[in-house]
Amino acid sequence: MEKEIPDQLAILGHPQRLAIFRLLMRRYPDRVPAGEIASTLGVKASTMSTYLSALTRERLVDQQRAGTSLLYSINMTTVQRLFGFLFSDCCRGRPDICMPFSTGTVPMMPDSKYNVLFICVGNSARSIFAESILRKTAGDRFNAFSAGTRPGSQLDPFAVQVLKDKGHDTSVLRSKDVSEFSGANAPHFDFVFTVCDQAANEECPAWEGQPVTGHWGMPDPVKATGNDAQKALAFQEAYGALKHRIDLFTALNLETLSRIVIQQSVDDIGRTNPEVLA
Repeated sequence: MEKEIPDQLAILGHPQRLAIFRLLMRRYPDRVPAGEIASTLGVKASTMSTYLSALTRERLVDQQRAGTSLLYSINMTTVQRLFGFLFSDCCRGRPDICMPFSTGTVPMMPDSKYNVLFICVGNSARSIFAESILRKTAGDRFNAFSAGTRPGSQLDPFAVQVLKDKGHDTSVLRSKDVSEFSGANAPHFDFVFTVCDQAANEECPAWEGQPVTGHWGMPDPVKATGNDAQKALAFQEAYGALKHRIDLFTALNLETLSRIVIQQSVDDIGRTNPEVLA
């Protein structure tokens, strides 16, 4: 431990290695291809390989082969041990000076509804689906919002049709920029979810109030090819996958669970590969 911790901190002291670590933390629990990491961060493949090898050597990151690709993910056991050491040893276990918010066992108990924000890049399909599903299935407990990091000017027509076919009110929907939800008058969010990998890859500041965050990435139906029937099927699949995850989320008894358990549950939902429910 005496040598391990300084070596891990030294590895994270390099700006590019820290950027990789932060990206993988945002994508946790995903396994991300090395090429995608390199492309997102604008780093040459050979240089990225060196950085990833260093992070893997210190067990901060796990490597897994899938065919010809190498996939990388955070080794959360090592990361928790590192952060635990910093908190218990360096901070002497004092949350009043080292922790910006409580991670104890106090359950989440809002005065009214929980506010939930779903983020994607375009805010034209997946995040719109998630907002609509949550509003319809559990609107008595949650206020649902969605936004894009680079939203378009209109919603995807296939997405709108799917929502209409399933009985959702589409008149309240529009494509919104995430900046609308970061100002002084923005709602306080209890949960923030990214539903596409590209949005999770982007460098964004931490949300005010430290909401529970999760990554529920899935394929973009907007990129589906083929005839209209094949494209429509891709949107049905995306809707079904998101509804499955939101059903799991709304089934959680948030008022009785600790923040830590809620976060673990959100991460577990992100690992699911649900059957398509058209």
